[in-house]
Amino acid sequence: MAQPKYIVDIEKITQIPKEEREKLKEITNKFVFRVNDYYLNLINWDDPNDPIRKLVIPNEGELNEYGRWDASDEYTNYVVPGCQHKYKTTALLIVSEVCGAYCRFCFRKRLFRSDVKEAMSDVTPGIEYIAQTPEINNVLLTGGDSLILATKKIRYIVERLRAIDHVKIIRFGSKLPVFNPMRIYEDQELLDVFRQYSTPEKRIYVMAHVNHPREITEEARKAFQALHDAGVIVVNQTPVLKGINDDPEVLAELLNKLSWAGVTPYYFFVNRPVAGNSDFVLTLEEVYRIVEQAKARTSGLGKRVRLVMSHTSGKIEILAIENGKAYLKYHQARDDSQYGKFMVLDCPKDATWFDDLPGNEQYWQKPVKKIKQAVSAN
Repeated sequence: MAQPKYIVDIEKITQIPKEEREKLKEITNKFVFRVNDYYLNLINWDDPNDPIRKLVIPNEGELNEYGRWDASDEYTNYVVPGCQHKYKTTALLIVSEVCGAYCRFCFRKRLFRSDVKEAMSDVTPGIEYIAQTPEINNVLLTGGDSLILATKKIRYIVERLRAIDHVKIIRFGSKLPVFNPMRIYEDQELLDVFRQYSTPEKRIYVMAHVNHPREITEEARKAFQALHDAGVIVVNQTPVLKGINDDPEVLAELLNKLSWAGVTPYYFFVNRPVAGNSDFVLTLEEVYRIVEQAKARTSGLGKRVRLVMSHTSGKIEILAIENGKAYLKYHQARDDSQYGKFMVLDCPKDATWFDDLPGNEQYWQKPVKKIKQAVSAN
């Protein structure tokens, strides 16, 4: 299987001037760096503001004091090592701390620190918990990138999950369809696993992370098609990011190209206030306006996307922001009694997260962790 060459030393990227590479070393000493030659070839190196470049090449803003390592308090969701259970019907298995390349805006940058251990190579405790919890009907394999695991390991996890009758859906969170599409369409063994275990009664989903329409290359479409042919349903989610896709025309093109390729637009996320992410921040009002203008340029298929904040208390959908007010709804809630809760809050011009909205405290309480072993990266 022909695979792209991976690069973990910024010095090896000679398209970046040497003086700039020296400055970026300070960032790569703090935040992990990884990319591959396939993805580097998508960058227009003559454009210093190239969005694909900004996705994976470090920026000096990463050293700014901003945000928290675990902005959504995921450490409070662990029920056993490597397994989160925040929402009633969904469990997360953190199966990898490696990605095809490292997005500079990643909300789980903490996983790539040497002193943080949340991903587990042994998934047994998580699978046993899922087997003993019948309300869980879907499991998300995430990390890191779940499809970077060896195919043998993927088969092992899928087989164990498929042995649990109440698990109807298995989801893979992955950016490999655009970071390394060849890993998908050239690996017949992987596609055979999908073909065997994605059935009309119990589907496998790939939750793709396509952030910009230029990532949808001929190779990426080939990966999408290979997944479709293997019975996998592919959907897409992306944050809306300053300097990368904060343009209605760009977002509309993304929605259209995804729909044309048979990939369902699923979520637009508000960028979480995570350490190192200051350069990507937009206000809630800006994000809402950009998304609505993008949706106006696409069909009903593109408009299926929802704009949400993945907050500690749940997924909060932004329904509208008008005249200084934010109209919100709990699309998913940690506390079942809050599901569907409609909220109207003042929305200051500079608000970038739910916590910035005056009065938000009345709708949620800071959770406590479920197991003692869970250590906050904050």
